[in-house]
Amino acid sequence: MNQITAVAAKASPSVVTISVSGSNGAGTGSGIILSDDGYVLTNTHVVTLDGEIADPSIQVKTADGHLYAATVVGTDPLSDLAVIKLTDASGLTPLEFADSDELNVGDTAIAIGAPLGLSGTVTNGIVSALNRSIDVASSAAPTTPDDSTEGDDGSQGDQGDGSQSPFDFFFDLPEGECGEGGESQQQPTATSQVSLPVIQTDAAINPGNSGGALLDSEGKLIGVNVAILSTGSSAESGNIGVGFAVPSNLAKRVAEEIIDNGAATHGLLGASVTSAETAEGSDSVGALIADTPVDGGAAAGAGLEQGDVITEFNGVPITDQTDLTAQVRALPGGTKTTLTYTRDGESKTVDVTLGTFEG
Repeated sequence: MNQITAVAAKASPSVVTISVSGSNGAGTGSGIILSDDGYVLTNTHVVTLDGEIADPSIQVKTADGHLYAATVVGTDPLSDLAVIKLTDASGLTPLEFADSDELNVGDTAIAIGAPLGLSGTVTNGIVSALNRSIDVASSAAPTTPDDSTEGDDGSQGDQGDGSQSPFDFFFDLPEGECGEGGESQQQPTATSQVSLPVIQTDAAINPGNSGGALLDSEGKLIGVNVAILSTGSSAESGNIGVGFAVPSNLAKRVAEEIIDNGAATHGLLGASVTSAETAEGSDSVGALIADTPVDGGAAAGAGLEQGDVITEFNGVPITDQTDLTAQVRALPGGTKTTLTYTRDGESKTVDVTLGTFEG
C-alpha cells in the first residue's frame, strides 16, 4: 500500500457527493463530513448553484452508497463555504482537520471529490503555492462596503483594470442542463465578486470537485476545493493543473460559526483600496488606500491615511487589493492584528482592530 492508497482508504468515507436541484436548475458537487450525525461542509456555490437557487432540494450520497436528504444550515458567500445537515444520519465518519498554517510549498496534496459526477475520485499532486489570493465572480456574494475598488454605483469592479477574473467556481450540471445535453461548465452571470485566500495545488480539480477535500499525506484536511483557473473557453475549462482550496483553518472557523450561530463573521478594514502597482509613479506593490478611510473604522483607528500603501497584514505579504481583502475577510470581526504600510518612503507597523462584516 503506497501513500496515496492509504490516504484514499482513510479519507474517502468522509467525502460525499451532493446533488442540488431547484426551479432554476440542478447540479452536483462534493462535501466533507464534519460529524457522525450528519453535518457536512461544502461550498456556497454548490448548494445555491452560485446564487441561482434560494430553496434547494439536496440529496447526498455517501461513499458506501447510502442516500440522504439534506437541508442548508447556513451559507457564507464571502468564504464560499456552507454547512448542510443530513436527515436522520448517524454513524458517519468525520474528517480530521490539519493545521493549514503549517503547510509548505511542495507538500503532498490529494484531492477527493466527484468531478463530472464521478463520486470518490482521487487525484494527487503538491501544494503549489501558499497565501495565494483570487477574485472570483459570484452571484451569491453581497457587495462588500470596503476593502476594494468600487464603481460609482457602489458595485465592485472586475479586477480594477476592467478585465474579467480568470478564476471560476465550477459545479457540474447534469445532462439536459446545458441545452445540448452532456457536461456543462458554464455558470450563471455573476453580479459581484468575492476575494478568497487560497492554497494553490496541481492536484486535478474539475467541475464537481467543488466542496471536496484537499488532504495531506496523513489523510487530514488541508483545504476545501473551491475554484480552478479558467483559460476563458468553456471547452478548455477543466483541469489545467492550477486549482485552489480554502485553507482548513478558515474552513474550520467558518463551519463552527455557521453551526453555532447560523452565520460567520468577517473582518472589516474600513478603507477603499486598489493596487499600488497600477498607481501613477508607483515603485512598489501593495494595497493603496484610494480614499479617506471611513471615520471610526479600523483603518482610521490605526492612523492610516489616503495614499498609504499596505504591504503586510497579519504577517502575510500584501501585493495588491485582492490580497488585502482576502486576508482581512479571513479573520473574524473584532480581531486584533498588525499591518505594515509605507508613507512617504517610510515603512511603519501598527496595531489594528478590525470591524465586523456580517457575511
